[in-house]
Amino acid sequence: MATIKKRINISVPRSVEDAIARLAKRDQLPQATKAGELLRLAIEIEEDQIFDRIASERDTKGSTFVPHTNAWS
Repeated sequence: MATIKKRINISVPRSVEDAIARLAKRDQLPQATKAGELLRLAIEIEEDQIFDRIASERDTKGSTFVPHTNAWS
C-alpha cells in the first residue's frame, strides 16, 4: 500500500527502543506512529527554545515596546 509519509531509518540505543515500545503499547499505537509523535513534539520544543532565545536577546533595557496590534498588522 502506498503512503504519503516519508520513511526514515534511524538507529537508537536499546533504552530508547524499549521506551518507545512501552509508550506505544500504553497508548495502543504502532511504534512508528509513537516515534513520529515524539519527533514532532521534540521539534516543537526545539522551536520554542529558539524563539525564547530570540526573545531574550531582544528583551534588553531600553528596548522599545511594540503593541500586539502593531506587531501583527
